[in-house]
Amino acid sequence: MQQERKVDNLVMAQKLAEFVHDPRGFVYWAFPWGEGELKNFTGPEPWQEELLAAIRDGLIDVNQAIQIARASGHGIGKSAFVSWLILWGISTKTDARGVVTANTETQLKTKTWAELGKWHRLFIAKHWFTLTATAIYSSNPAYERTWRIDMVPWSINNTEAFAGLHNQGKRVILIFDEGSVIPDKIWEVAEGALTDKDTEIIWAVFGNPTQNSGRFKECFGKFKRHWDHEQIDSRSVSFTNKQQIEEWITDYGINSDFVKVRVRGIFPAMSAKQFYSVEDLDKAFGRTLRPEQYNFAPVIITVDPAFEGDDMMEIGRRQGLTFKILRTIPKNDNDIKMAQLIAQIEDDEHADAVFVDGGFGTGIISAGRTWGRSWQIVWFAESSNDPGCINKRAEMANTAKKWLKEGGALPDDKELYEDILCPEIVPRTDGKIQLESKKEIKKRLGRSPGKFDAWLLSFAFPVMAKKFRSEKTSPSNHVSDYDPYDEARS
Repeated sequence: MQQERKVDNLVMAQKLAEFVHDPRGFVYWAFPWGEGELKNFTGPEPWQEELLAAIRDGLIDVNQAIQIARASGHGIGKSAFVSWLILWGISTKTDARGVVTANTETQLKTKTWAELGKWHRLFIAKHWFTLTATAIYSSNPAYERTWRIDMVPWSINNTEAFAGLHNQGKRVILIFDEGSVIPDKIWEVAEGALTDKDTEIIWAVFGNPTQNSGRFKECFGKFKRHWDHEQIDSRSVSFTNKQQIEEWITDYGINSDFVKVRVRGIFPAMSAKQFYSVEDLDKAFGRTLRPEQYNFAPVIITVDPAFEGDDMMEIGRRQGLTFKILRTIPKNDNDIKMAQLIAQIEDDEHADAVFVDGGFGTGIISAGRTWGRSWQIVWFAESSNDPGCINKRAEMANTAKKWLKEGGALPDDKELYEDILCPEIVPRTDGKIQLESKKEIKKRLGRSPGKFDAWLLSFAFPVMAKKFRSEKTSPSNHVSDYDPYDEARS
């Protein structure tokens, strides 16, 4: 049975002050290692020791935020580490403030906060801090509003909790649990908020590497110079179920995505719900074709009109195995002007077909037809000609996927890359292909995936190159100097 440890409050305050910049020492002192619930444990695991030391060393420069990212397999003790970080952060610095978030509210309540409850119960100074279902704060009523760390489920429509995370001259702690599925928009808001001068700022992100795109992945790639980043193998942790792990490796293979994510802490080649693979996209975005490899094919112009105020109209061009975005235009409700621009592009590019998304493109189509243009409207929700796809959108996406594998080439366009990589599959019992809605993609991406839709539209219908192009009746020669940005600014 665990013995109650009693320490005089003054002695405790002095001891905690010693650990203000020593989270490793705090963890060894604050909990009853070798007793009661911890009778089989003598202290943190090696990866936890190393990370505690990294935070200690990072605190030397108060004007340099500590940014930590850990991707891992299952069962390594990350929730325990998060609990230690919270308790050290709040108890060794007066008026420390922080926010803890995760991929879902359920994750926060049943795992992150439940684990904090366990370590708070074991904490030698637990009586100094009140733990509720949504926060931990000073038990002194005079400080409970300013000395606290809150559990806040993220919301793409309510980012105030992150944007307002300032604590000038003191300490700020921001923790993302299961960071792989927290939207980029939340990361961006948090990043902009953690700018206080002369303030201890610790931003710690943990998670299984389930997604091979997004900001969590970029902590280990494009932005890795800003992050103390490591990938932790479950086999290196003493208390993981080694027998179960070996069974997974035998069943799936050491290099399978299943084992990479759940054991090795490595990002997969393709996420479980991801429709397009990083491998295929990387090849497409790095591929250059000679003109003779595509210039015999029909030219297809695609138009994805803007839906909402912050969306963009995207106009694309595909010819055989090549695709690019020709124009990106702010939302413009003047269908005549937009139709004139498309007519001009159709003529300039000697297009064989023009496909327009029917969502907000009916006015543009109507204008074009009055000029004798045979533009084709495309309804993403209409029935598919492919019995394996739930609708036209899924059919186009599936055809585009085959195009990638056949050698499709895409330009160096970061937004287009992110748009294509983002869509996930909606599981169905009938096995038909269904992609998540554009609304859901926008929610996760933080913007409309217009370039993705412009690319998909080029696969709407088969197109045959025109042998002879006759001169069209067009108002395009009257609008050759038209600049849609002037309209947007007016």
